Amino acid sequence: MSTRPPHTQQEPTAAPGDAAAPRGFVQRVVRGRPEDPRWARPALLALLVVTAALYLWDLSASKYANQFYSAAVQAGSVSWKAFFFGSSDAANAITVDKPPASLWPMELSVRLFGLSSWAVLVPEALMGVAAVGVLHATVRRRFGAAAGLLSAGALALTPVAALMFRFNNPDAMLCLLMVCAVACVLRALEAGRTKWLVLAGVCFGLGFLTKTLQAWLILPALAVVYAACAPVRLPKRLGQLLLAGLALVVSGGWWVAIVELLPASARPYVGGSQTNSFLELTFGYNGFGRIDGNERGSVGGGHRGGGMGGGWGQTGITRLFSSDMGGQISWLLPAALILLVVAVGVLWRARRAVDAERAAQRTEFLVWGGALLMTFTIFSFMSGIFHQYYNIALAPYVAALVGMGSVLLWRRGGRLARGVLAVVVAVTAVWSYVLLDRSPQWLPWLRWVVLVLGLLAAVGLLLTAGPASGDGARSAADGDPAADDGEGDAARGSASVPGRARQRVGVVAGVAAGLGVATALAGPLAYTLDTVNTPKGGSIITAGPAVQGGGGFPGGGPGRMAWKGGRGTMPMPGGTGGQGRTGRGFPGGAGFPAGGGFPGGQKGGAAGHGGRSHGAGGGGGMGGLLNGASVSDQAKRLVERDADRYTWAAAAVGSQNAASYQLATQKPVMAIGGFNGSDPSPTLAQFQRYVAEGKIHYFIVGERGGFRGALGGAEGKRAAGRGMPGGGMPGGGADKGPATQISTWIEKTFKKVTVGGATFYDLTQRTA
Repeated sequence: MSTRPPHTQQEPTAAPGDAAAPRGFVQRVVRGRPEDPRWARPALLALLVVTAALYLWDLSASKYANQFYSAAVQAGSVSWKAFFFGSSDAANAITVDKPPASLWPMELSVRLFGLSSWAVLVPEALMGVAAVGVLHATVRRRFGAAAGLLSAGALALTPVAALMFRFNNPDAMLCLLMVCAVACVLRALEAGRTKWLVLAGVCFGLGFLTKTLQAWLILPALAVVYAACAPVRLPKRLGQLLLAGLALVVSGGWWVAIVELLPASARPYVGGSQTNSFLELTFGYNGFGRIDGNERGSVGGGHRGGGMGGGWGQTGITRLFSSDMGGQISWLLPAALILLVVAVGVLWRARRAVDAERAAQRTEFLVWGGALLMTFTIFSFMSGIFHQYYNIALAPYVAALVGMGSVLLWRRGGRLARGVLAVVVAVTAVWSYVLLDRSPQWLPWLRWVVLVLGLLAAVGLLLTAGPASGDGARSAADGDPAADDGEGDAARGSASVPGRARQRVGVVAGVAAGLGVATALAGPLAYTLDTVNTPKGGSIITAGPAVQGGGGFPGGGPGRMAWKGGRGTMPMPGGTGGQGRTGRGFPGGAGFPAGGGFPGGQKGGAAGHGGRSHGAGGGGGMGGLLNGASVSDQAKRLVERDADRYTWAAAAVGSQNAASYQLATQKPVMAIGGFNGSDPSPTLAQFQRYVAEGKIHYFIVGERGGFRGALGGAEGKRAAGRGMPGGGMPGGGADKGPATQISTWIEKTFKKVTVGGATFYDLTQRTA
């Protein structure tokens, strides 16, 4: 049985004899397959070029983006041991709090081209282009070129996708791998081919090495659909699933086995864990802790009870439509859900023996829809750490369902199908208005244009609806609703209208459909253009302009916070300026100390025009928790002095503080306590031994203070009493955690010097 869907062989638009004529490589690339419509391949190439330009535009403006990961990339580019383990520094003190797979493409790029923001971020942008291309190819196989282009375009213009494919967090690579995994499962479903299911298992295994258990959110849904719908006997299906599971375990478990079996002394400490165990990290902080909120070593968050969900925002079915989340992902989410339900209903009566193509289409809706519903449900109700950019995981599923469902109903024709499309267009226009209205000072005209034109498009679709024509009925009976790839279908719903009137109705229907697509994508396009024109940096980032009613930290992140109920904004320091956001402040509504100061950083500045902050980078946001500090030339020269004589040129509490100096000097800087400063590594005894052996030169307190014990002594205790960085955060209070113990010992033992606005302790010079 051929693996190519029947309908792809029924789209002959080339001249007679063209298919048999030999064609060169360039012609095949530009023209595509002989059975493709002539416009299909040029349109795809244009989409990929535009996507690449969009994701690469002014990419270096974000500098090193998330310095936490960029420092690990720098370390892996000079040390193969750091490359393998995902260490934060080339001396391998501690790893990042994720597996290392997402770092490997960036580290190879830096090894080839040298350390720069382009070398770090271009691999992420190329992953975005690849994800768009794979999604197009996957949807196009069963639903035709028009559906493939619509799905691919919707993914490319999803704001959170444009955000993360220009950033160096693991989510970009995870999104690409999940699209590839779904594509492989769908290929396996076409003819029950084992190799495709095994390849899907490999994708899930690599996804685990990218972002642990998040890669497996959609695994149950895909496994159930394959077990129920694969065109082979049940025993073979189960055997194939076992083989795919084995491929998953091998491709994702080999690295875990090495890390767990090696003695702790032979590898770096596992960042993010409290027991130096990757399995603990996987099932705790990065695993079930994200679901129930019980995350040891986390900052903020946690389950609060009382129906309030987690400290990382209100949970519930409306979470992804809220002010914080809506503009990131939900533009087409209502449309995707409506089209999923209607399409499955329309195709449900298909019998495999009579209507195999429609049954296969139904299966594809079940695969994409199952992936969407699983991810949507978990994201909506998880009580642990949850950031807006996580929503990139939903983007390909939403885009695929919109493209497939819209084209399926358009080709089907008839009052019911056109009526559903009209509802989808109207709902999308109204919801786009709501999302745009959350930023009333930003492009205020756009929301009205989208609303009015969207409703006009919906009316146009309703007015041109009519009974399904014979062509539509025949194509459905043949199991190929997409037989002619949409050409000539504009007037199908009005086939009973004779002559020129029918042509006019067809033109109106086509214009209405095009207008509907344009208005549906106008809001996401505007958000995406704003995103690519705004530098992004730090640990928590969002797409698009400032919005009213946002959740603050951890809802808005650096540069996107404002006090609850206020119109003014208070940008977080560090890195580039962001956009103001009305929010609820710190988790639990506690806010920050009076005066708006930030330990280790600068005071929040005033918002600029349109809520956009123009504050310069000072110390790291939240004292280096959310972003690194700005390193002065004087401080850089100090750390570089005699750095090659030491294992670590310096040490600092928290990965972001350490990352700033490591990227500036390209010398190893130890991150005490890992990302949050709460990991028990190194202990005070270990650190004292390193100092006695002459392995560390400086201890960096940071600009205007430090955080989580880096302040030391009385300053650290006062910060702890406020529940702020500097002590008293998760992982131990100001008098308990190793980071606090180390900083207190250093303060009492070594000489302090201030250089370039930053405070250092020379660990080779003891006080008298």
